[in-house]
Amino acid sequence: MTSITKYYSMTKTIILSFILFLSIEIFPQDTLLINADYIPHTDTTLVFYPKDYKPETSYPLLFMLHGYSGNYEQWNDITNLDSVATKDEFIIVCPDGFYDSWYVDSPMKKNSQYETFFFKNLVPEIFKKYNIDKKDIFITGLSMGGHGAMYLFLKHPDFFRSAGSTSGILDITAFPNNWEMPKVFGSYTLHQKRWEKYSDIYLLKSFKDKNKKIIVDCGTEDFSFKVNQAFADSCKAIGIQIDFITGPGKHEHKYWSNSIAKHFAFFKNIIDNEEK
Repeated sequence: MTSITKYYSMTKTIILSFILFLSIEIFPQDTLLINADYIPHTDTTLVFYPKDYKPETSYPLLFMLHGYSGNYEQWNDITNLDSVATKDEFIIVCPDGFYDSWYVDSPMKKNSQYETFFFKNLVPEIFKKYNIDKKDIFITGLSMGGHGAMYLFLKHPDFFRSAGSTSGILDITAFPNNWEMPKVFGSYTLHQKRWEKYSDIYLLKSFKDKNKKIIVDCGTEDFSFKVNQAFADSCKAIGIQIDFITGPGKHEHKYWSNSIAKHFAFFKNIIDNEEK
């Protein structure tokens, strides 16, 4: 064997050993591909689970929804979800919201029926693949995803234990010309009542379960701060238990990387208090 051949053989061995090391040391995660006729294309979903995951043990479930123009990777780019899943013993699911779905069944786009997809396709796939404690299901999101998290929670309070929103667009009627929302909801001028039907702040009045707690936060320099403040005030006025957190911050990753830790702690505290 020549020296060059030995060199390449040794290099190959080192690379293979490094790959093996990574496969042992990295935290476990899955990538799921889910199809349905009523979504724009195949949904790619990242799932993070504890490093010591045991199939016989049931785990709390946390859905994390990304913002407008983002995708399923956005949350893991903001914070290390591998370590959170292991530390807090959560199954964390990050689906793709298809850039601009707003996580609703759009009255305008037949191939953007996200609420239906969420419960008819995504949830059953997660339940089939992982052992979920169905009494401890949580959801949160940022910006568009904050809207989506609260929307799905308020529409389906029996399914979720709690919900969160960071910098959420919790009143879409306040931004009728932004983020191409008319393509999803139709013209605000022509369909104001329809927009209210999909807006979180208007859904509060029909929310009956006052025993459930939610967490909402927003930076004081964020363009959506007034909307978040109004949402929190409405919650308090009708007796919904809300932790509303404010502080310096804009509508940006730097703020969300700090704010989301409060959501993890909030949800974990709900579980821990139940176990005492």
